[in-house]
Amino acid sequence: MDILLIAGLWLDESAWDDVVPELTALGHHPVPLALPGQGDGDASATLDDQLEAVLAAVDAAPGKPLVVGHSAASTLAWLAADARPEKVAKVALVGGFPAPDGRAYADHFAIEGGVMPFPGWDPFEGADAADLDQQSRDRFASTAVPVPEAVARGVVHLTDERRFDVPVVVVCPEFTPAQAEEWIADGDSPELARAARLEYLDLDSGHWPMVTRPREFARVLAKAANS
Repeated sequence: MDILLIAGLWLDESAWDDVVPELTALGHHPVPLALPGQGDGDASATLDDQLEAVLAAVDAAPGKPLVVGHSAASTLAWLAADARPEKVAKVALVGGFPAPDGRAYADHFAIEGGVMPFPGWDPFEGADAADLDQQSRDRFASTAVPVPEAVARGVVHLTDERRFDVPVVVVCPEFTPAQAEEWIADGDSPELARAARLEYLDLDSGHWPMVTRPREFARVLAKAANS
């Protein structure tokens, strides 16, 4: 199966470098996506530009792909299901939940000079970054790509209720499946509360398993693709 890999904030497609060979060895065709504004130096990129790049990859896939969204990019994966419900086999949401219609994509941190730079590690202390050693933290921070303001503050537009029929896998790294299920039941993710087919897969890692547990992460994604 084609597996489209969308990295979260501050990451370009190279974030998947250690996951790609593992998925290939498991018999899948991983496709890390290059998003406008995440690695190409285009600070004017918008959320719509990024969604167009995702949809182009969905349309180019020979069959129905699994669309994987990491962290904030869970929303991009869900937007793909909304725009192409007949072409997306399944979405896998890793360490994140999709923003609802009318909300900003990822307006979580300060904007400086038209971009949202990586804010440092203080906001992520605890379960998010517990398995990142200092070398990994330094490497991440030094290569982090500032997110264009028009991406971070882009407004999410969801229009096709057929998205709720697209199967969803919630991959749970820094939280447990039980916690995710409870949050959704409590109304923290109105979109996933309406998903017709929802399953949970556990992954014992922090928020960035492509860095700390690439082999285990690939196995979980392969399981999502095969289920």
